[in-house]
Amino acid sequence: MMHIDLSGKVAVVTGGGGVLGGSISKSLAENGVKVAILDIAKDALEKKVGELEPLGRVTGISCNVLDMDALAAAREQLLTTWGRVDILINAAGGNLPGATLAEDRNVFDMKIEDFNRVTDLNLNGTVYPSLVFGKAMAQQGEGCILNIASMACYSAITRVPGYSVAKSGVSIFTKWLAMEMALKFSERIRVNALAPGFFIGNQNRAVLVNPDGTYTERSRKILARTPMKRFGDITELNGLVHFLCSAQASFITGAIIPVDGGFSSFSGV
Repeated sequence: MMHIDLSGKVAVVTGGGGVLGGSISKSLAENGVKVAILDIAKDALEKKVGELEPLGRVTGISCNVLDMDALAAAREQLLTTWGRVDILINAAGGNLPGATLAEDRNVFDMKIEDFNRVTDLNLNGTVYPSLVFGKAMAQQGEGCILNIASMACYSAITRVPGYSVAKSGVSIFTKWLAMEMALKFSERIRVNALAPGFFIGNQNRAVLVNPDGTYTERSRKILARTPMKRFGDITELNGLVHFLCSAQASFITGAIIPVDGGFSSFSGV
C-alpha cells in the first residue's frame, strides 16, 4: 500500500493567497509540511496565513513573483528560518479580464498591454521563482518544482490568447527545466506540472455561470467535451500534488499531467 509522507518538508507556494494556491497550501499544511505562502496581495496573504496557522507551521511573505530581488530575499529568509526549500508550487497566475476577448471582439481588438501583462504573469511568474528557489534545490541536491499548466496547452481555447500562449510556455519550460536539473545538478531534483481542467472560481465565474446561477453557453460546451460531465472541485488537485512532491514519484520528471475529468483525451465524438 502506497504511503505518502511529506511531514517536515518545506514548501513555497506562490499565489498562496488565491483559491488554487490557498487550497494547495492548506492540504500541505494538513499533512505536516512547513508552508511559506507568497502573494502580492497583502490582505489575501494575511487572511490565508491566519486561516492556516492552526494547522501547523505556516508563514506569509509579501512578494511579487516578477521581482527577482524580492524572490531572492524571500529565499534567504526561508533558508535562515527553516534551513532548506524542498518544494516549490508555482500557483501564481491566472487570466486577467482585460486579456479575455469578449464574444463580440476578435484578436485585432485585443489590447497588447493586456496581452503582455497576462503572458508576463503566467510565464515569467513561473520562470522567475523556479530560478530563484531552484538554485537552493541545486545547492542541496534535491527538491521538487510543480508548475500549473492548462487545458490551453492541448488545444486552442477561444477568447484567451495571452493565457494560452503563456501556459503553453509553462509546459515546455517545465520539460526544459526538468532536463536541465537532472542532467547538470541531481536526479533528485524533479520538475513537473499539473494541467487543471475546468474549475469554477472567482476569475472565470462570470463566463461560466449566469447571474441566475445557470450555466452559460461556454460552460455547456466545456461539459459536452468532458466525459465526467461536471466541473472539477479545486481540492481534487491536491492528491496529485502530494504524490508528485513525494518520494513515490522519484522517477517522474518533465511530466504534464491533466486533472480534467477526461477533457484533454476526448474528441467529442
